[in-house]
Order: sequence, then C-alpha cells, then structure tokens
Amino acid sequence: MENIGSKIKELRLLKGLTQEDLADKTGLSVRTIQRIESGEVDPRTYTLNALAEALDVALETFTSQKINTPKTFAQDEYNWVILMHFSGIFILVLPPILVWMFKKNEIAEYEQHFKDVMNFQISIFIYLMISAILFFVLIGLPLLIFLGLFSTIVVVLNTIKVMNHEPYNYPWTIEILK
Repeated sequence: MENIGSKIKELRLLKGLTQEDLADKTGLSVRTIQRIESGEVDPRTYTLNALAEALDVALETFTSQKINTPKTFAQDEYNWVILMHFSGIFILVLPPILVWMFKKNEIAEYEQHFKDVMNFQISIFIYLMISAILFFVLIGLPLLIFLGLFSTIVVVLNTIKVMNHEPYNYPWTIEILK
C-alpha cells in the first residue's frame, strides 16, 4: 500500500513541481515537504489541506487506496456523515452528537465534520434567539424569515457537496468548537 508521502510526491511530480515550488505554494518549509514525502513524518490535517489545495486535488486523495479514487469513508459510514450534515436543516444538535458519540472511533475525519456542523447550528441558534428578541422591534420577523431560508439553503448545498465528496463551507459560523 502506498503511503501519503509517496502519493504527495507522485502528484507533485505529475504537476511538474519541485519541492521548493510546493513549499512556496503551501507556506511549508522545503524540509517539511522532504520529511513528508520520505515518510519520516505523518502530516497533520491542516498540512494535508494546504498540500491538497496546492496540488489541486481533494483531501481524500491522500487517504484513498488509489490516487484517482478519492474516498475516505466506506459508503455506510459516509451515509452517517451525510445525515449529520442534513440534520442542520432542523437545527437539531442531538443527531450529530449521538452519531459522534457512537461513530467517532469508526469514521475517519468525522470529528471535523461534527465540529463544522455543530458550530453552524449553534451559530444559527444564537442568531435566531437574537432575531426573536428583535421581533418586538419589528425587524425580528424579517430576520427570522431570512435566517430560516439562509440556513436551509446552506445546509442543503453543503449536504449535496458532502454527498459528492466536494469541499463544503458554512458561512457566518462562530467557531465555538475548535
């Protein structure tokens, strides 16, 4: 089985980049690139994200069996991740927490999905409470309607992106869980 470092090296060479070029694109040191490619160190998630962006590939590319088959989760595990993202449509914090409690050790990278969904749901809940208070000032009703539509659209779009193994983004999120 090919390790992450050799996949990174193979992709770098396919792109015609030197280690120095990749270091410049990622903000990492050349020595760090060398150590990752040689298998001396296992890169952290944020380092893998920077490398994936610089090499123009999905993050899952580094954890898949083959470079051209990006897949981090088994499909049944991935269904839990999709369900967790979609639970945000109801602003329910309990489903992601329950799935996290029972599946956190079984599903790779689940924790980051969990944190992103929870931060968004908690942020929307805070915004809804502020809008409910402002309801008595008459601007609360339009804000409540806007937040409802906004959160629904964001959740649906991000769920679709997760289903297609694409990067997702939750805007206006307060980073409570780090």
